[in-house]
Amino acid sequence: MSAQSKQITTLTFFKYSGIRSKIWAFGMMQYAHPYLKDVTGLLNYKMMGSGVGKGFNPWPDWSVYALLQVWENQESADHFLEKSDLMNKFSSRSINSISFFMRNIRSYGAWGGVNPFEKVEHERGGMIAVITRATIKKSKLIRFWSYVPRSQRGLLQNKELLFSKGIGEIPIVQMATFSLWKSEKGIVQYAYENDPHKEAIRRTKKYNWYKEELFARFAVIKYRGSWEGLDLDPDLAE
Repeated sequence: MSAQSKQITTLTFFKYSGIRSKIWAFGMMQYAHPYLKDVTGLLNYKMMGSGVGKGFNPWPDWSVYALLQVWENQESADHFLEKSDLMNKFSSRSINSISFFMRNIRSYGAWGGVNPFEKVEHERGGMIAVITRATIKKSKLIRFWSYVPRSQRGLLQNKELLFSKGIGEIPIVQMATFSLWKSEKGIVQYAYENDPHKEAIRRTKKYNWYKEELFARFAVIKYRGSWEGLDLDPDLAE
């Protein structure tokens, strides 16, 4: 892509209720892939489950699933989310869903061997989203997960944090987090002033926990749908 990239990233969360719908949603982790092949404008995607509660948690939440997609442009994203058979299937089974439309501010690292996110020039200000993702070395799993509760101290109590959810392709081993913030102020405060988080970064380097890792920050340009307990700026609602 050129310096004038129009790339946009969407992340959609779906919530399911009832055993049949949850089983169906789990099956779509495999069966959704044919619907995502050869989609116009789709550059990359990840079908993911989630962890229970808020933040980083290894135990699966069978009621919430996520679809991350990277698009060439806004038009391709809108067309798929509004008219595709797959989104219609998800919508008919889920009890509610929300899609975030985001432009990348900065990103480093790799996800599946590549960095799918490209920086896009965009007016700063407003809500910020952060995606962190890692493949944890199997030999480091116990040491890593034993420190996670401490590393998250201060995160969920941060008044700038709007939403946080653990997501990933494979529980325990391939994990990611999505967090939504009122502004960059809260992110900077948590990253550089929160002692447990700074210690987690130090331990990551010392113990070499990850086989692969990625960090990406986004400007949220709009959202579609709603989520229980999530109060967002109505001016960004579609």
